[in-house]
Amino acid sequence: MTDRNGEVRMEQQPVTMADVARAAGVSVTTVSYVLSGKRPVAPAKRDAVQAAITKLGFRLNTVAQSLRTGRSSTVALIIPDIANPFYAQLARGLQDALRPDKYHVVVCNTNAERAEELLYLDDAVKRWLDGVVITPSWLVPDDFDALQAAGIPVVVSADTEMDGLDLVRADSQGAIDQAVGHLAREGHRRLGMLVGPAGTPAGDPRLELYRAAAGRHGLDLPASLVVRGKHTREAGVAGLRRLMNRKNPPTAIACVNDLTAIGALEAAEQMGLAVPSDVALIGHDDIEVASLVRPRLSTIRYPAHEVGSACGRLLLERIGGRAGQAEVALRTQLVLRETI
Repeated sequence: MTDRNGEVRMEQQPVTMADVARAAGVSVTTVSYVLSGKRPVAPAKRDAVQAAITKLGFRLNTVAQSLRTGRSSTVALIIPDIANPFYAQLARGLQDALRPDKYHVVVCNTNAERAEELLYLDDAVKRWLDGVVITPSWLVPDDFDALQAAGIPVVVSADTEMDGLDLVRADSQGAIDQAVGHLAREGHRRLGMLVGPAGTPAGDPRLELYRAAAGRHGLDLPASLVVRGKHTREAGVAGLRRLMNRKNPPTAIACVNDLTAIGALEAAEQMGLAVPSDVALIGHDDIEVASLVRPRLSTIRYPAHEVGSACGRLLLERIGGRAGQAEVALRTQLVLRETI
């Protein structure tokens, strides 16, 4: 090829594993073992290989490696909202579980949109990924057919299962019952709730748990006091305003997650409402900021790092050949702070 001045120059050829092996005085197989870590190599030979890699500037071609082995060593984590700290902790738990087996985690943000969810599933097949962990918003079991046909393991993190897929979910019934019982003892009788968008395939499992608990403890949770929106702080601001402008507003509001509850707390301050004396608020997840806002947010703790770790364990089992659907239910816990 030529440079800007029209002079011919030779393009430098990439350094290969064979070049490293010759420089180190070892076999290509030994270089492969040093790079993969799959088999022990004598310290002297390992040091020679690493010195040759540094001297020659060798870089492993992971694309070519995946073509040879049929493995990408990459797992996709597909989540609805990368800005939600809950998913940051989930990602860390997943990465911690997969790191010893040398898997990389690629985070894919869908904005809770079906088209984006389908796009990332399609990419997982095209890129020969080794697995997928997903918190779906709009997907149904048939949407995973292409992944299953390609032999790509899938683990779902959600409150409701997907037929045929491994699942990590929250066991929230006990904690939600305790929360509603506490509200009843504090004298509350009208309960409102900020939940997710209407029409999602999974429905509203947390809403149903609150409805059941409200019935057991003598609280009213009518449809008129249920406001739908995204699982965001902005939705919490708008949702609390709508509820508190009702003719008979609730005295307590349960939120689908902590971001929504923090938005509701912000709106209450803007409206001049005292929390919890004018309206009580409770979140779900217990992200770190829940204990930092003022008043400190009462919530249902769902351990995100453990969720990610559990997803990683199930995925590794699948990659290792486990057959049959598996489910992990992680117990949640009521955390009483200052908002109820």
